[in-house]
Amino acid sequence: METATASLIDGRQIAATVRQEVKASVDAWTAKGHRAPVLKVVLIGGDPASASYVRGKNRACAEAGIESETMTYDADLSEADLLTLIRDLNGDPNVDGILIQLPLPRHIDEAKVLRAISPAKDVDCFHPENVGNLVTGEPGLKPATPAGIMEMLKRSGIETRGATAVVIGRSNIVGKPMANLLVQKGIDATVTVCHSRTPDLADVCRRADILIAAIGRAGFVTADMVKPGAAVIDVGINRVEDPTRKSGYRLVGDVDFNAVREVAGHITPVPGGVGPMTIAMLLKNTLFAATGSWS
Repeated sequence: METATASLIDGRQIAATVRQEVKASVDAWTAKGHRAPVLKVVLIGGDPASASYVRGKNRACAEAGIESETMTYDADLSEADLLTLIRDLNGDPNVDGILIQLPLPRHIDEAKVLRAISPAKDVDCFHPENVGNLVTGEPGLKPATPAGIMEMLKRSGIETRGATAVVIGRSNIVGKPMANLLVQKGIDATVTVCHSRTPDLADVCRRADILIAAIGRAGFVTADMVKPGAAVIDVGINRVEDPTRKSGYRLVGDVDFNAVREVAGHITPVPGGVGPMTIAMLLKNTLFAATGSWS
């Protein structure tokens, strides 16, 4: 008897659909005589991973009809100069979205910088005002990765109403906003947030109809932690050594994919799962910042 395997949630395909929808909305917006949405990305220092990620964002923007510019600075840019730059971008009526690529050099206070961005242009949704709107269920910008996961669940036909959801990880970028989105009216999941101090973590995870792993540890979620038929969303991106690869490494998630797919009902791969959705939702946030509408 063959063992059933989980249905694969193809993040690349879903992201491509979202990007096409954004492009159609941008085309409709500009056809009415409006200028195209404009995103400014600030990149400080020469981190290759950050630079590569920013190039991907710029390509996605161009394909969607969104104008983007990367403003690149040396790693010794002062905090004061960065704050001045942000104030100038805040005041520029021809800029709709501002994105500060993280991480920042150690001499710059990340929290101070993120608070300095106008909430209306904060397409990463890190400003406390936007975080507050998220918690209270007000309309507005949403954090790209958690919002992308919600799109994946919706477009894959995964029921959230009445579902038990477990989020492993309590970061401000994924874990906490993910939990807040899942408990909103109309989504109606019952959510548990787990972390390094959670007792009997495996037992908690086994109760989940929807299990979201965002802990940053390769292969942390094993098959015995997963309820049969559950939807497993893997947010992790971890490098592990692989001498068979030219790069010397390969990317894996927080989930032991090959084992868990034999138990789960749905599962996201790494790469090709959550990652592409993050950029797609950044485009959607930029559209909203420019037009005040998601479509």
